[in-house]
Amino acid sequence: MVLMTFEAYEAVVDESGYEARGRERQALSLGIDRLERIQKGRFSFEDLVESLLYVRRLWTIFIEDLAHPENGLPDKLRADIISIGLWVVKEADRLREERSGDVTQLIEINRLIRDAL
Repeated sequence: MVLMTFEAYEAVVDESGYEARGRERQALSLGIDRLERIQKGRFSFEDLVESLLYVRRLWTIFIEDLAHPENGLPDKLRADIISIGLWVVKEADRLREERSGDVTQLIEINRLIRDAL
């Protein structure tokens, strides 16, 4: 389902959003870099919290944009991406609260989204 969502996203987004997609890719890449540092164990507790809050804030912005009535994506696609975003936010919170210790899925989802842009 996730791959179908990304393919649909690519099909709907047109050239006019090229610069915005570039900024989104950069923001996701920064989040991925931060998550990979956590995965490799090269972080302080402060780095952990800052990195997870960054990813959480980024996805909150995406969710808010997707929920806006003027967003041009089809309703089903918007709903699918919002669902993914809500999972990302919850998973970042679980990691921050030390209820999980594995960032692998969080990295993979962020890569899939970034690469689909």
